[in-house]
Amino acid sequence: MQLIPRHDPYLVVRSTGGHTVAALQGELDLVLVRHLRPELDALVRESDALTVDIRRLTFCDATGLGLLAHCAGRVHRRGARWRLLCDQPWILRLIRLTALGEVLRPEAGPPEGLGDGVPGGPAPLRAR
Repeated sequence: MQLIPRHDPYLVVRSTGGHTVAALQGELDLVLVRHLRPELDALVRESDALTVDIRRLTFCDATGLGLLAHCAGRVHRRGARWRLLCDQPWILRLIRLTALGEVLRPEAGPPEGLGDGVPGGPAPLRAR
């Protein structure tokens, strides 16, 4: 397990082997999308399996869903594995209303053996 060092209150990244988990928190809107897109693009390029955990988001708009769909599409085209952890009914409803379910494939729980979605077990994110 490797925690990728960073000083970003909105993104915590952990990696083990070729599997990377990116946990997002905060408001996934235009401002945060512009901030996170380069980092998520790098994770998409470098990961054999990418799990994006959005269970701690407090807001997500169409721009945020667009970023997630962009990442998922690139992961699928590379032949890598994609997982989106989401247990919030309001985000799941947005995904359904925008017909992004087949692309994003949201799951409510953490991947097997990964505790809270992060290799090595739960790693609570700091509240801002």
